[in-house]
Amino acid sequence: MRATSSLGGVAAMLAATASFVVGDSFMKLTTADLPPFEVLFLRGVAASLACGVLVVLLGDRRAIASALDPRALLRAACETLSVLCYIIALSRMLIADAIAILQTAPLILILAVAFLMRERVGAARVALALVGFAGAFLVAQPGPAGISPAALFAFASAVLIAARDLAGRAAPAHIPVMVMTFATNVTVMLVSGLMSRGFESWRAPAGWHLAFLTLAGLFVTFGHAGVLLAYRLGRPAAVAPFFYSFAVWAVLSGLVVFGALPNGLALAGIALIVLSGVAIVLVDQRHGGEIALTEAL
Repeated sequence: MRATSSLGGVAAMLAATASFVVGDSFMKLTTADLPPFEVLFLRGVAASLACGVLVVLLGDRRAIASALDPRALLRAACETLSVLCYIIALSRMLIADAIAILQTAPLILILAVAFLMRERVGAARVALALVGFAGAFLVAQPGPAGISPAALFAFASAVLIAARDLAGRAAPAHIPVMVMTFATNVTVMLVSGLMSRGFESWRAPAGWHLAFLTLAGLFVTFGHAGVLLAYRLGRPAAVAPFFYSFAVWAVLSGLVVFGALPNGLALAGIALIVLSGVAIVLVDQRHGGEIALTEAL
């Protein structure tokens, strides 16, 4: 019976990561015509509405006020800044490269816990995290002028995701995950709208832009719900490694939707990031430690 549940959890995780990548693909398609913060604002409207419906369906609406806890607000602030950086990177990079760099967030979290918070994480985890960073540099491929601005935004987004999850550790456990997600979606929508108004020239979206961004908002909500379902259905140890299917879906999206693949060095870097992440999960399982993954990207 438990094996069946774990298979359901794995399926939910695969569906969740695919949903996130589909949503990102719709956003990237629209950034070819619309400014990035405008894209993020319009997606935020759809995501907030869809997430609000889920909050009601899950019976969590009475807990919405709990999202105003200062620690929950700090988490939402880190998430918002991360998404703002990510949309800029996504608009200027191959989707597979942007998502691969973003997946260094769990590795950054491990190093932050080890060196900033002085928690014991073990030499093996630190070594594997550094291998993952080597992969990230293969993806970024610094030139004579250094790392490209787009890659720097992707790295900044990963750092902010790690900061979000450090803040999330301090957030009260009684706040439902979907309520925190709803609060974050609303915050991202409001801030990206202000950023668009302050720094961009608004362009009237066409019907297909609105359709794509509505779908992007729906898919990001499905992704959050899928991750939540995955950990409810299956054992974390069985489900967590499949978080790294992000990279596979991103490469497929780049090939099928955008007709582009990362070059050989970048593909090698993506493989290093995925392998180091999965290896850390396996080390955690063997030592009975906490699964070293961030929340859904």
